[in-house]
Amino acid sequence: MEKYIVLPRDSYSFQGYTLVALRRQDILKIKAWRNDQIDILRQKNILTDQDQKNYYNKIVFPTYGQNHPGQILFSILQEDACIGYGGLVHISWEDKRGEISFLVDSDRVYDSQTYQNDFQCFLEIIKHISFTDLGLNRLFLETYDMRKKHIQIIEKSGFALEGRLKEHVIINGASIDSLIHGMVKSDYEESKNIY
Repeated sequence: MEKYIVLPRDSYSFQGYTLVALRRQDILKIKAWRNDQIDILRQKNILTDQDQKNYYNKIVFPTYGQNHPGQILFSILQEDACIGYGGLVHISWEDKRGEISFLVDSDRVYDSQTYQNDFQCFLEIIKHISFTDLGLNRLFLETYDMRKKHIQIIEKSGFALEGRLKEHVIINGASIDSLIHGMVKSDYEESKNIY
């Protein structure tokens, strides 16, 4: 199993979910999920298998050996099956901050309770990794305003609404706001009671 040298552990588990360094065997599943859910992502074009392989081989996998990678991505597993992926992107080690990224199997999105469990457990693990193991001070997420249930989970998990970017993106011809939620380490330390 590959791992990030910046992390002290090979895997992180919580309530039946396990995060491991993104596995090569999962990248084509991820490509399919990204293409299925393109409207909620910053991705503008449908990905091909070759696009996906090139990106991971050139951009993602080389970061495993870096002391300060710009992103840290995980396969999210349940009973060894990959059900999603996510992690930290746009990491600024100097500023001690990172943006959270999360995406699950397209079928899981439509089951409200499953999606809530998936996302909440992922957020608990990623907060622990970020604030405890990586020493970051700030986490944030950008979410399109139409994702009401997603936003509710973010806020239930302790992230505060910090701003609204009005008509920030155009999706299917409509102007959509982006919401920024954030959490700093001191807020996490006060509220942590789960992981």
